[in-house]
Amino acid sequence: MKTLKKIILLLIFSGSVVQLSAQKASWIWYPGDFDIYMSNVMQNRRTERGSFFPVFWKMDSHYVLVDFHKEFNLSQPEEVKLFVEGTYNVKIDGQAISGFPKSIQIPAGKHKLSLKVYNQAHVPSIFVQGKTIVSDETWLTTFEDKEWIDASGKTSDKSGTTFVSAGSWNLNDPDQLPSQFKLPVIAQSAVKTEKINNGLLSDFGKETFGFIKVHGLKGKGRLSIYYGESKEEALSIDKCETLDNLDIDLQQKKDSIMPLSKAFRYVNFQPGNGVSADSVSMLYEYAPVTERGSFKSSDAELNKIYDVAKYTFHLNTREFFIDGIKRDRWVWSGDAYQSYLMNYYLFFDAPTVKRTLLAQRGKDPVTAHINTIMDYSFYWFLGIYDYYKFTGDQKFVQDIYPRMQSLMTYIDGRKNKNGLLEWMPGDWIFIDWADKLSKDGEVSFEQLLYARSLETMALCAKLANDTNGATQYDQQAKALKAKIFELYWNQQKSALVHSRIDDKQTDNVTRYANMFGIFFDYFSPEQKLAVKENVLLNDNVAKITTPYMRFYELEALCAMGEQPYVLKEMKNYWGGMLKLGATSFWEEYNPDKKGTEHLEMYGRPFGKSLCHAWGASPIYLLGKYYLGVQPVTAGYQTYTIEPNLGGLAWMEGKVPTANGDISVYCSKKEIRVSSATGTGKLRFKSKSKPVVKNAEVKEISKGLFEVTIEKGRDYEVKYSG
Repeated sequence: MKTLKKIILLLIFSGSVVQLSAQKASWIWYPGDFDIYMSNVMQNRRTERGSFFPVFWKMDSHYVLVDFHKEFNLSQPEEVKLFVEGTYNVKIDGQAISGFPKSIQIPAGKHKLSLKVYNQAHVPSIFVQGKTIVSDETWLTTFEDKEWIDASGKTSDKSGTTFVSAGSWNLNDPDQLPSQFKLPVIAQSAVKTEKINNGLLSDFGKETFGFIKVHGLKGKGRLSIYYGESKEEALSIDKCETLDNLDIDLQQKKDSIMPLSKAFRYVNFQPGNGVSADSVSMLYEYAPVTERGSFKSSDAELNKIYDVAKYTFHLNTREFFIDGIKRDRWVWSGDAYQSYLMNYYLFFDAPTVKRTLLAQRGKDPVTAHINTIMDYSFYWFLGIYDYYKFTGDQKFVQDIYPRMQSLMTYIDGRKNKNGLLEWMPGDWIFIDWADKLSKDGEVSFEQLLYARSLETMALCAKLANDTNGATQYDQQAKALKAKIFELYWNQQKSALVHSRIDDKQTDNVTRYANMFGIFFDYFSPEQKLAVKENVLLNDNVAKITTPYMRFYELEALCAMGEQPYVLKEMKNYWGGMLKLGATSFWEEYNPDKKGTEHLEMYGRPFGKSLCHAWGASPIYLLGKYYLGVQPVTAGYQTYTIEPNLGGLAWMEGKVPTANGDISVYCSKKEIRVSSATGTGKLRFKSKSKPVVKNAEVKEISKGLFEVTIEKGRDYEVKYSG
């Protein structure tokens, strides 16, 4: 039974098995509605010191009345079972069936089955199961009610009502209502327990997430539980970020599970007078995703960094990709964008990407930036095209394109007299957590993200068959890019300046726009080299201390071929956290801080998240820039493998795709590659002519060679690296 349950959960989360569930019925709803509903449920679980802590932005809701329908042509009559979350009616060919039928008989021939569902509290959802008639994403839905009766007495739509494909999470159990969805749990015990005051301090050995279970609870009085990502936090009953205070009245011993999940390593369990308990354990809550990507090398410290990054990322992969498990537990767009990229090199879990994008976007009309942050709206656009590039799922782009259009229309309407974006009431220009980082005026970083988002809109417009839109967005992008270099490029500084105030360049040069300009490929070769020397490798330019922007800084350096330098930086930065005892990677790490200073943030002694999704970026860097695997055309139909040891003696790993894995081994004398998908180009440098059995080696420039990789074959290259 446990095995079956695990298989069902894997069907929910794993993009690699969606085709298996497509032949089965699943719960369906208006697309995006369950994603919005579940993100509301998840994000409103946040508490700080026992108080409810709601999000900072507008929360949308599901449509309360939804029509579902599909046409079928049956060779013989069919009995169809109906499961519905909500109040509903059923029609066959426009004729209503009385009552609330649990099953119906549909005659042979061509027929239209319709269900209209009302539910104010939960998402209107249906599960339809017949021999051939099943509910899935091929059903059409609408939230509009504009169905009319024509002169013949038949129902028809004469009002331009928009019907769209249904949404689904592949929930395949008709007896499990979507609103009852929960992640699975596993019982786990503390690795060490010591007596503290009247209670216990339990150490679970590493950062973890779940529900505390109290065994043998008895008595009448107050029970207090203090949680800590660090021992210091759990022991600080006045300053710890999360806690539970419960009033107990139990005459007999009883096991009790806390109602809300928490993040912690240490749990300080303190029963008041008259209350006792035997012990505490936990129910570890997790998303049942599969780790498909891998990396291992000759450097033991780097391997440890990769393993801890994997664990960090897994903890922050829940119903959606969230920022951190202790404090926010919210769907922040900037954090999620990095999670998408890490996901493509570890889980390749397409469904969680889609539902996170849908949850972030919410409904029309657009009244603010995503998460109220200008840059976070732009990351949302970028995430959609990246999703298409890695998965090849054009239908999702077509489905979400109208929501892209309305968000871009909102953004276009907020340009100033210069055609640029700057702070307006209601906006938050974030960029990064950094001291003395100016957000005033027209910030170059925002214009760069704006240009890239317009380019993304042009690409997605083509995929959505919007020819006029593609032309319009492409023209906008080109004009804005030209304006960026006209207004922000400083020839003396050989860099983009940080901002313009009162129509004049400021003297400030920061890393942000400059490093994005490198991997966006906006600079000429000469400009790239100048930016690398004058900005990225210049210690006089303010350093970055968050893993969030280190992600992009190190990517820019990798894109410039600086893998040996980046390897040292990864070992210093992420290795620095490991040396301080980190079991997951943090929201921020400044090596200049000492002791408990590392736990501080936002003016609070334990405000920092010690398990933050953006801390796991080595997963992405090692997969894309060391193993060197990345798609060229959508869904890895074509791709490149450009391994770069970066100072390692050897490395090996796998990069997942929708159709199987790409495996790479590389040392200084040998490269081995196998692939389950598409057609690849293996490119590498060699001092002498390489030897490959049963494959042609082309020298594409002096010392640079290329081998074509076909799926299903193993390749072994002997070379001189």
